[in-house]
Amino acid sequence: MSQSNSGEPEAGRTALHLPPANPQLISKIPNILPHERVFPVQIGTELFKLSGASISSDAPSYFSQYFLCQIKRAQESGEDLSTAIRTLYIDRDPVTFRDIALHLQGYHITPTDGTHFVRLFADAQFYTLPKLMSRLYEESIFISIGHREFQIPRDLFDGPGNSPNFFSLGFGLFFTTPKDLYPGLDRNDLIRPPSIMPPSVAGRSADIFAELLQLLRGYPIHIRDEEHRTSLLQDCRYFNFKALEQKLLPHNISFNQARRKHEILMRVEDIFKSGISVVSDNSDLSGNSAGGLYSGWVNYMRPFEDDKQRELVLEIGGEATKLHMHLMRAELFGHVKTRIARLFEVIATKLNLPTTQPLGLLMASGGADSQPPTPGNTNLSENLIRVSLDPEAHIMLDGKPYVHETDMEELTSTMSTSSSIGMGGGQNSPAMSAATSLGPVRKRRRVDSGGHATEEWVVRTGQWRLRIQGSRHGKSSVECVLVAVKIDAYSVEQTRNARRGFLSG
Repeated sequence: MSQSNSGEPEAGRTALHLPPANPQLISKIPNILPHERVFPVQIGTELFKLSGASISSDAPSYFSQYFLCQIKRAQESGEDLSTAIRTLYIDRDPVTFRDIALHLQGYHITPTDGTHFVRLFADAQFYTLPKLMSRLYEESIFISIGHREFQIPRDLFDGPGNSPNFFSLGFGLFFTTPKDLYPGLDRNDLIRPPSIMPPSVAGRSADIFAELLQLLRGYPIHIRDEEHRTSLLQDCRYFNFKALEQKLLPHNISFNQARRKHEILMRVEDIFKSGISVVSDNSDLSGNSAGGLYSGWVNYMRPFEDDKQRELVLEIGGEATKLHMHLMRAELFGHVKTRIARLFEVIATKLNLPTTQPLGLLMASGGADSQPPTPGNTNLSENLIRVSLDPEAHIMLDGKPYVHETDMEELTSTMSTSSSIGMGGGQNSPAMSAATSLGPVRKRRRVDSGGHATEEWVVRTGQWRLRIQGSRHGKSSVECVLVAVKIDAYSVEQTRNARRGFLSG
């Protein structure tokens, strides 16, 4: 019984097999200092005794060079090493050095906060510990934003379009390589490293920055309203996250089944010139199509974000557009006028259009940069831009659907035909139902023989395609036309006043 009882625990116990002692594992530490000898190091008020193996594990360093010189001097003079080794005194923080001593003993140390990181960082540089410096350059960065500390992986800011940024430029000390540390200072003559403060940005929102980090990590966030989006974009531009900014800009990407084209809807103020391109309707890009005139559409691709071009639908708001209906041209105002002019300049460059003014006259007036940014100073338009209101466009005028005269004539003809043949042209006929569903409609006001009855629309918000078409009597062989997609406009001030709100709510 006693033998069986003693045998059961032996059978159920898991045997722990330790690897045999291997001298080669120990010999991986460079033989710079005698591994078995102890070397005294006084850091501030605390005395540390480190073995030669620990010091040699991260060498060459300040410690290894100091004690190696003492050993060589003792060997040359025949002095006993036990009495020849002097204590190395360094006036630094002993608390920080405790972690460095653990590193030398083979433990992995991780910074706990920004202050701990910069102290380890500075002392690792001061003691010239190559392995510790390399490890710290791979550690996350501690950054304080709005008095809240964030621990951020170094590679999070390295994506295309997001670097260089505010942190890599403003806190270059933590984003450079070890060879570039302390630019302008001779490390050999440094008595002590310069004081380093943890990266800190006090004037920004910690909550907004936390959401930007979520986006950088690939997680979606819920944009609550336009004020929230504006705050996100504002800090994106502050920190120079260009790729992230493109992701946050309001846009809509869709496939238009009627046109069989991919479309992207963007605001005019969010367009970047690097994303502009022109796609021809025919394969001959020189302008020699079957009809002898060029035809194409402006396309757009968000920099750093999109992988292909899509047909651009440009949104212009802020009541910055006035349509002169008797001319079928648009007049722009304010910053929108400047942005459209710059956009036309980019399109003209893409089309390789020549300058419209003689070089001598252009230089006499101060050069191209001195010209006011108006569409009329580009190759693609006059000051009043040609527009096209196609039947496919959805137009609300003075709060009512606007129907083209051709559509109204067709609808009237359909109603009269249905009534004459007795096929239900009454109140319940399909034609009458269609007319009733439109409600009160606005037709374009005709211009009389004297040309006095000109009508002007102020476009509250409009969406336009940009068509490049041939021009026989323009400044160049082509011009840019704004083709209406969706328009909300008014022709009388009463409509505008009707939408006004009271400050008191």
